Amino acid sequence: MVVPHSQGKVFNIRTNVFALVLGILVVAGIASSFIYFNRVNIELYAKNKTEHEEHLETQANLDELRNASNDNVQVIKRLQKTLSQFSPLGSSQSNQISSATSKNSDLSSLFDTQDISSGTLKETSDLRQATSYLESTIQPLEQIGKMLENQNTLFTDIPNIWPIKNGIGHISMKFGQCIHPIKQQWYIHKGLDFSTWRSGDPVVATANGQIVTVGYDDSFGNYIIIKHKHGIYTRYAHLSTTKVFKGDSVTQGQVIGTIGSTGIVTGPHLHYEVHIGSDVVDPAKYINLK
Repeated sequence: MVVPHSQGKVFNIRTNVFALVLGILVVAGIASSFIYFNRVNIELYAKNKTEHEEHLETQANLDELRNASNDNVQVIKRLQKTLSQFSPLGSSQSNQISSATSKNSDLSSLFDTQDISSGTLKETSDLRQATSYLESTIQPLEQIGKMLENQNTLFTDIPNIWPIKNGIGHISMKFGQCIHPIKQQWYIHKGLDFSTWRSGDPVVATANGQIVTVGYDDSFGNYIIIKHKHGIYTRYAHLSTTKVFKGDSVTQGQVIGTIGSTGIVTGPHLHYEVHIGSDVVDPAKYINLK
């Protein structure tokens, strides 16, 4: 019974305990359902928001990957053009390069990518093509490396550096017909004279080789002869001191003696000769050959 404070009509409700309990349970069930589904909805919203953010991050990573792929293809393209100048590596794909200039600047512009199955990223197929091409460059690059290694070995076996350490000094007398500084007569000068205006500056071997002579001559003074590969010999004369002995193996750039004024000279200098077999050649053709 509901009795108002005013003079209004009294409202009566009649029920039993079972109906009352049932009503309370129904109301409680509805309220619980609302709370449960509201919580589930909040969790789904949070999950969707997280997945959306992850999707945006993944999309950004994919865009960055595509940009990196485009940069890589430009590098690969330049690599292919460069290698084609040194080996047949790029010749087999020259048609692909020419056609690439008229296409978009993505990976497909370098490689003739075939149609791929649906659901496969085009970049994946292009990257596989790029990997295949780079693998094909390994052997030619190894060949170029061996060629450069052999070339470097050749340059250390052939006299081709300045015979005074650190490249100091100057050429005071050239190879060929000259006036003798003492006799004042024309004669054939069979080497180059290097001068630093002083004694004691270190003299270096101009190539790898073996010392075959360390001796003294009335004309050459203290001198050294080195035997190199390919039938080449070098002579270093008018030395003040010698730092090696007969039979020693020397390397290019190793100090073998010092500039002096022994023998017939007008001042301290290094007399340097290059012999190929029995022929005397102009050392100027070999200095700084590299």
